[in-house]
Amino acid sequence: MTTKEILDNLNRQFPDAIVSSVAEGLHPHVQVKPERLTAVCGYLKAQPGLKFDLLRCITAVDWPAKNAIELSYDLISVETTQALAVKVSVDRARPRIASVSAIWPAANWHEREAFDLMGVAFENHPDLRRILMPEDWEGHPLRKDYQDPVEYHGISVKPCEK
Repeated sequence: MTTKEILDNLNRQFPDAIVSSVAEGLHPHVQVKPERLTAVCGYLKAQPGLKFDLLRCITAVDWPAKNAIELSYDLISVETTQALAVKVSVDRARPRIASVSAIWPAANWHEREAFDLMGVAFENHPDLRRILMPEDWEGHPLRKDYQDPVEYHGISVKPCEK
């Protein structure tokens, strides 16, 4: 099945969920509405002929001018060797999205990273807590408006030189 056929299949199955799609290029993807993410992802994993059984990574991009954080779920079908990304945008002021860790257990760690560094809350995540920063760290270091702290627990923190 070609990428275009996969995207056509998704458009037929989820006409209310698909915002846009791109079949060509180095990063074929489908943009879905946030409230339909788990339905689309569950279908992509379980549907014979698709079987996107490997979540390679979840990437989060901060778009302050759009007031959005975009998440990209990069998927691979080991059986068919197809690759596809599922993208979703969430409100930057209150970034919340359903967890896909019940679909792909590896999402547990990727979602924790996006939570820690970008502040995205994953609803129904089994263990949503920081993974790289200390539990009491303030802010999310990969947000574009993040300011390095001057000190942490009385220890001077030297910001990175720019």
